[in-house]
Amino acid sequence: MKQYLLSTLLLIFFSSAAFGQKQQTLISGNVEHGGYGSPVVKLVTLNGTNAVMVGGRGGWIINHQLVIGGGGYGLASEVSTPNDSLMDFGYGGFTLEYIINSDGLLHLSVETMIGGGGLGQRNHDHVVGDVAQNDQFFLIEPGVHAELNVTSFFRVGAGVSYRLTNGINSWGLKDVDFSGYSANIIFKFGSF
Repeated sequence: MKQYLLSTLLLIFFSSAAFGQKQQTLISGNVEHGGYGSPVVKLVTLNGTNAVMVGGRGGWIINHQLVIGGGGYGLASEVSTPNDSLMDFGYGGFTLEYIINSDGLLHLSVETMIGGGGLGQRNHDHVVGDVAQNDQFFLIEPGVHAELNVTSFFRVGAGVSYRLTNGINSWGLKDVDFSGYSANIIFKFGSF
């Protein structure tokens, strides 16, 4: 009976010592959370034509630095395909962003989007073309932006990104016709 009681006490002691240790985690200390939503305007070149894309992005901000989110953009300008139809072009995906010195009045943000999109065509009467004429593609778009803290909940930014597509092969158009630099204007609203 004494050995049973001694074994039980030792088991309780070592169990409590093991459970009393601090858990090891990838991100330690107090973690602060925030988030934002942002309309975005992109000035792009598609198939040799200057165009405007509009869309938005948003994300969960961890410790004022790391952002995990997503976004999407669509063509707002009229761009013609080689067969004189109008182009439909859009893309979206998962984003990772790192904010450098988030509390500074002027600071930098580095990001990458990984996702996909679609390319289609329609006639000039805005009737969507045949589904068989659509094309899907993979996309990666890294970028860098300078941001200005206007208020505690509003930031405005401008920067550049490079869109790299893979999988476009319709109407004589190739990936090289859609890969290229974008000038971006961003309006962020949220808790930073």
